[in-house]
Amino acid sequence: MVIKVFVATSSGSTAIKKKQQEVVGFLEANKIDFQQMDIAGDEDNRKWMRENVPGEKKPQNGIPLPPQIFNEERYCGDFESFFSAKEENIIYSFLGLAPPPGTKVCTAVLPQ
Repeated sequence: MVIKVFVATSSGSTAIKKKQQEVVGFLEANKIDFQQMDIAGDEDNRKWMRENVPGEKKPQNGIPLPPQIFNEERYCGDFESFFSAKEENIIYSFLGLAPPPGTKVCTAVLPQ
């Protein structure tokens, strides 16, 4: 399974650049294999990303902004979802990956 992070390498927005760097830096630091998919220089990547972000996750203008994260074809989430999963220590679950051996796994207990 390959994690795909859709980024815009030539984005003029510093906010988008910071979010992209945070996602990529976290994945690299934790040795999680991933591919960066540039939507600025590759129309096919941009089209695929826009078509595969679920409708309820798209902003009102309908155009999702990078970074967007997928596990192969399965949508994981955007930066806000990634950040929440990181803060809640459920990043492997968010990414659809098994945690590495020896990793403490946080489990949530849902009210019934």
